[in-house]
Amino acid sequence: MPIGDTLGGFIRPGYNPLLVADAPTIGTASSGGSLAISIAFTAPSDVGGGAITSYEAVATDTVTAAVFTGTAASSPVTITGLTEGQSYTTTVTAINAYGPSGTSAASNSFQAAVALEFWAWGYNADGQLGQENTTNYSSPVQVGALTDWAQVSAGTNGSTLAIKTNGTLWGIGNDQSLGLNDTVNRSSPTQVGALTTWSQVGMGTFFAMAVKTDGTLWSVGGSGSNGQLGHNNTTSYSSPVQVGALTDWLQAAGGYEFATAVKTDGTLWAWGKNTYGQLGQGNTTDTSSPVQVGALTDWAKVACGQQFMIATKTDGTLWGCGRNNDGALMQNGTTDCSSPIQVGALTNWSKISGGGDTNTGFSAAIKTDGTAWLCGAGNYGTMGQSNPLIYSSPVQLGALTTWSEINCQKRTVTAIKTDGTMWAWGWNGYGALGDGGTTSRSSPIQVGALTTWTKQSTSTQGQFSSMGLKTVS
Repeated sequence: MPIGDTLGGFIRPGYNPLLVADAPTIGTASSGGSLAISIAFTAPSDVGGGAITSYEAVATDTVTAAVFTGTAASSPVTITGLTEGQSYTTTVTAINAYGPSGTSAASNSFQAAVALEFWAWGYNADGQLGQENTTNYSSPVQVGALTDWAQVSAGTNGSTLAIKTNGTLWGIGNDQSLGLNDTVNRSSPTQVGALTTWSQVGMGTFFAMAVKTDGTLWSVGGSGSNGQLGHNNTTSYSSPVQVGALTDWLQAAGGYEFATAVKTDGTLWAWGKNTYGQLGQGNTTDTSSPVQVGALTDWAKVACGQQFMIATKTDGTLWGCGRNNDGALMQNGTTDCSSPIQVGALTNWSKISGGGDTNTGFSAAIKTDGTAWLCGAGNYGTMGQSNPLIYSSPVQLGALTTWSEINCQKRTVTAIKTDGTMWAWGWNGYGALGDGGTTSRSSPIQVGALTTWTKQSTSTQGQFSSMGLKTVS
């Protein structure tokens, strides 16, 4: 039998397993922006019977098993054409005249991302806009010049946390929630530790929750007085501390002294302050460590207002519990609820957000048909209905079907359309709407003229400041 490999059932001429190189040692896979992944590796010490002529990297979609390839003469190898938001693992082989080596071990799992700039505007007393000053800005200003941002979250207390495509975590603004183990405010992005495994962050009032790629949950904050950090105590922490030992956390969100999270098994959890039943336990008892909300395993995503939570299930239904004095729970009334209650009977809810301050609450959601809906306190024009009224049932934002993202803050709302434009409405103190002025608006007004906005702050607790990520112009 001739010497050759039998890949695909065919013998490849010239292949000799005795003369191929050893497998490379895989390094870190990180997003290179523009839907590319860069794979670092170490060349094999034994190159076999001849010099290595190239390296081939393969990225495999962790869900669909689709594969994408790239080649290079040395480390790193770049693979392009990936799908935004999809997770991949990568392997590398070394090729010499006698054929491909064995395959390296698989890399870390990583999401493909486009190249994104970080922009911010509004209130800046703690330097949370990242401009190396404390000047308020009524129009968007870029945070640095980098284009490797993946996610940003703004907190009530003037803190901002952001994750880059390489999995690093960065803090700006008020020190209490930054995790930098000191009491110094930052007016430009400062890395939190040296880890490259952060995947999601959600800020509450004076604290933050974050999930790593290994499924562990972490918290940090200058206030743990009601157990909102989840450590079975009321201690504050100036550096991130792991919540328990579990490795199946998916997404976390924070409100006013309480937190919520969804696990990979579809269960919903909550902890912290429970004055209005926002923990969904059928009572108003505080708890300082995560407790499951019911027994269901079909929860998809959770968001927090100041003192309430809303969540979607995998069947597209929308649910809420907690404080409802302004009708933020969308129940056509103002009665608080200590267990999740369904919003109507529809099954096409997709994106959700909650906002408000200590006296008011409101919520927003986008359906799968691209329509946007709001409910609750509209005293700052936050309902987008050209009036300051309260709505206790969802009211549609105009007639458009092109809304893709929406985010509630303390007194304002920002949203992105499918055409990449950014819109804002509500209270405009400090320039929170980003339209270059300070006049409040009770209906959407476009933020500048750009059509490259793609993401906005994931927080529901921004303190009169807004954050957004946009593709490179």
